[in-house]
Amino acid sequence: MTNLTFVSVRKTFGPTVALEGLDLDVKPGELISLLGPSGCGKTTALRIAAGFEFADSGAVLVSNADITRTPAHKRNMGMVFQSYSLFPNLTVANNVDFGLRTRKMASAERHRRVAEMLELVQLTHLADRYPHQISGGQAQRVALARALAVQPSVLLLDEPLSALDAKVRSTLRDEIRRIQTELGITTLFVTHDQEEALAISDRIGVMSNGRLEQLGTPRDVYRHPSSAFVARFVGSMNELPATVVGNHAVNVGGHPVVVHQTSQDDGTAVRLLVRPEDMKVVDDGGLHGTVTTCTFQGSSTILGVRLDIVDVLTSVHVAGIADLNPGERVQVAIDGSRAVCEPMS
Repeated sequence: MTNLTFVSVRKTFGPTVALEGLDLDVKPGELISLLGPSGCGKTTALRIAAGFEFADSGAVLVSNADITRTPAHKRNMGMVFQSYSLFPNLTVANNVDFGLRTRKMASAERHRRVAEMLELVQLTHLADRYPHQISGGQAQRVALARALAVQPSVLLLDEPLSALDAKVRSTLRDEIRRIQTELGITTLFVTHDQEEALAISDRIGVMSNGRLEQLGTPRDVYRHPSSAFVARFVGSMNELPATVVGNHAVNVGGHPVVVHQTSQDDGTAVRLLVRPEDMKVVDDGGLHGTVTTCTFQGSSTILGVRLDIVDVLTSVHVAGIADLNPGERVQVAIDGSRAVCEPMS
């Protein structure tokens, strides 16, 4: 079992700071997703782990051994790219075999290992086909099998699902998690898709401008964001103008809302960031508004409600079917216990 550790890793490209002192420890057998917008530094971190880029300062450790300056081909990392990167002139089986052949593994052992990997990714029946004869999802499975065939100490995945359609992406995401759990391989997964990160990860590292904004379980990152950036990036957020009226309360359109904590002085104008599921339609005592949209999503309904006093369009999550139509009047209560307060700029 292997852990992957970044210690104060810094990387610049000319005047651009790609990573600003990244500290991260991926525990043995753990899958951590680095999540963030383009340019946040997540792919740079992955490439430094793989040895495709070298850090300006800091260190990269594998099981406490310093590999910061070790060439990529000596790091024993398994890498899966967004673009598959399969050899078009080789069959599926020969693509999986490629890394084993370059390591001069005995023929019988190579054949056994290729068969194991194709069975693991459920592609045994496609062993003799070429990349142009299989689908995108199947090609990505081949790329995964090829990366795992050499028994890497760490698996690195660089947005491996972003080129696939939604249904295939969801299915393959679950397959990657199944395989990773079955093998117990330490994994760093890079994505800009919050749904992927929430579904697949043991922990999520949310990145912005080369820094790790928050590291935690999917539940903690979603329910208890450490900053307004994390709150906005992971999941949907309603933003309501409010005024601080104490350490644990704000005023929204004349209605007091109890919050976990505010660090601003009384009377400070803030934005209250609230999840749609923390806003409920009630019979009395809520903020008055008008339904603008009603979107049925099977097990739940999302209401768009324009609030009267604060004149803000909000989303309200309703379990089951909401028997409401655009134009109807409603009242909405706010649960602020998990809300984030951000000073007005």
